[in-house]
Amino acid sequence: MKKLLAVLLVMFALTSLFAQGAKTETAVDEPIKIGISQLLAHPALDAIAQGILDYMDETGINYTYDLQIANGEVSTCASIAQLFKSNGMDYVVGIATPSAQALANTFSDGSVPVIYATVTDPVAAGLDNLDYVCGTTDQPPIAAHLELIKTLVPSVKSVGMIYTSIEANGIALMETMKAACEASSIQIVTQAVNNSAEVRAAAQSIIDRVDVIYEGTDNTVISAINGVAEVGLPVGVPVITADTTSSFGTDVLLSGGFNYYNAGLQTGRMLSDVINGSSPKELGMEYVTDEEIYINLDSAKALGITIPQNILDNAVYVIENGVDIKAK
Repeated sequence: MKKLLAVLLVMFALTSLFAQGAKTETAVDEPIKIGISQLLAHPALDAIAQGILDYMDETGINYTYDLQIANGEVSTCASIAQLFKSNGMDYVVGIATPSAQALANTFSDGSVPVIYATVTDPVAAGLDNLDYVCGTTDQPPIAAHLELIKTLVPSVKSVGMIYTSIEANGIALMETMKAACEASSIQIVTQAVNNSAEVRAAAQSIIDRVDVIYEGTDNTVISAINGVAEVGLPVGVPVITADTTSSFGTDVLLSGGFNYYNAGLQTGRMLSDVINGSSPKELGMEYVTDEEIYINLDSAKALGITIPQNILDNAVYVIENGVDIKAK
């Protein structure tokens, strides 16, 4: 009887050990869950998301992802963040300021690391110096862009700018351009919007009072930039932006911006670093620096503007007769 009991105890111990080993193996094999919240669909933000995923695919990390798009609605950003919390995401990524802010607020207990992608002003957005938050910023060189405007339109006396009044990045961009214009004794004419559906009407409301329209990296406005350019071109008002990605297929004259696919790769690398044990606080904020210039010679001809040769030489994309002649 004692021998039988001893055998049973040994068998029980081995069974428990095997069970524990099976659980450990299963846990290792389970993919980590990544939630990606994107403010809205437009070329730049889509390119960022693709860059993040492409980078992650190259890391060998076993992961699944849930990409949710808020369609430009700040309230939906909050709902997406709550969804990710309910679904037990291990890491979350916010593409654009409102998405990142919603995630940072929802996971303020620091239980889940938050990585933001191309937030224009992380300080104004309240995303700096948080232990559980890190990411990339795409703050455009607005003062340099104003100098470019003065080169292309030497007679410029007024610059128009449409901005999203409910987004921290939209306000920050407008205030920066306002300061730059005041320093150059140029009048700035601004018009606030709440969503992309209001952008074209906003352009129409200021077009008679401006010599140029400039738009930074305000996602809501940039998503409707074609409407702005269509308002400006017929009346001889050039549109210049800080987003090359969204300029293709539009009448935008010139853009000086970043390669947002590469920005996505950069953000993906930060996400990978956090997954592999790096502290978000130590990683902090990284600037996107991969700048590029887009020029539309068809728009330049229609506007009667000559693009200086040095700017043409430095451009990555030059559109003529609807084709990128630099790509040939």
